[in-house]
Amino acid sequence: MSAAPTVSAARPTSARPRLHILEPGPLCLVQDLGRPGLGHLGVSRSGAADRGALALANRLVGNAEGAAALEVLLGGFRARAAGDLWMAVTGAFGEVRVGGRDAAPYTAVLAHDGEEIEIGPAVHGLRFVLAVRGGLDVAPVLGSRSRDTLAALGPRPLRAGDALAIGETAEASVPSLDRAAAYPPGDGPATLALLPGPRADWFSAAAHERLFDAEWRTSTAADRVGTRLDGPPLERTVPGELASEATVPGSIQVSTSGQPTILGPDRPVTGGYPVIAIVAPSSLDAVAQLRPGQAVRFRHAH
Repeated sequence: MSAAPTVSAARPTSARPRLHILEPGPLCLVQDLGRPGLGHLGVSRSGAADRGALALANRLVGNAEGAAALEVLLGGFRARAAGDLWMAVTGAFGEVRVGGRDAAPYTAVLAHDGEEIEIGPAVHGLRFVLAVRGGLDVAPVLGSRSRDTLAALGPRPLRAGDALAIGETAEASVPSLDRAAAYPPGDGPATLALLPGPRADWFSAAAHERLFDAEWRTSTAADRVGTRLDGPPLERTVPGELASEATVPGSIQVSTSGQPTILGPDRPVTGGYPVIAIVAPSSLDAVAQLRPGQAVRFRHAH
């Protein structure tokens, strides 16, 4: 299961609009809602890290919520529209310009043929989502256009000079009055809801108290596979090795050092570290926007 060799369109047609990448920024990936149901093959779901931002950006331009879009890490992105296209940027907050004009966040904007689309450095949050009307028409791998960075599945990270074809159809018209409430991701402390993990009983009562009472900090060891948190170690009461078992997005694995790591969308489907708790689905999008050094606190999910 090798990476897709190109990000060119599955059905290239010169008459269709395209998006020409001028500067991709630190990491720019094509993402949709991923590959559910393939864990038995060793393939994680992957997909957009901030699924809510993907669904919203697509809604703003009339796409189905799972249409393929761009996930832009930290900003520093530039592209040129070849043909008129509707676009929307959600997720992280930073300066967005279209044709040299300021573009409002969380709003559908028309980029005219030849105009540049620019996303500046992220001021709040970590990951932007850029959706274009019709979705990105790249070749799917195992039913998805998402890039899985751990398994190297799907279209490779974008490079300057890449040209992305735009899909031919959308689900609905561009909403004439649909502007979503534009609330930037918080700078912290972020509060995440937790569910009990399958190995919660491997940890001491003090470890469970510490998990909820301490203020954790996101470390620089963070990517789409997992986000490590710095803080007081969590002690185990059950010694020895754990046979690898299934993981889900948001699983909080605790390494031998006692430090927790929140597994992300490109996590391995199995793991050997015990999982003390699981980030509730309602809090997973917030994990995608955590910045290095940001404070994190946990609460019990209701």
